[in-house]
Amino acid sequence: MKKAKGVAEDGLRPEYKRSEFGALVRGKYVARLQANSNVVVLDPEVADVFPNAEAVNAALRSLAEIARRAAGPGRRPR
Repeated sequence: MKKAKGVAEDGLRPEYKRSEFGALVRGKYVARLQANSNVVVLDPEVADVFPNAEAVNAALRSLAEIARRAAGPGRRPR
């Protein structure tokens, strides 16, 4: 049976040197993620009604269509 190799204290393998990597930046991509994502968190009681994302989208499309019809011709909903 082979013995497991110990991991260096800094978590890097011996063949890697920390100095070869650039400066670490925390949250480097957070602004891009926030700008390009649209995450909506549903309340648990609402989430229980819909089995998946397709069901939520279908319900919202139906509601949007009802809102358009209720606004009447020539009027745009706000």
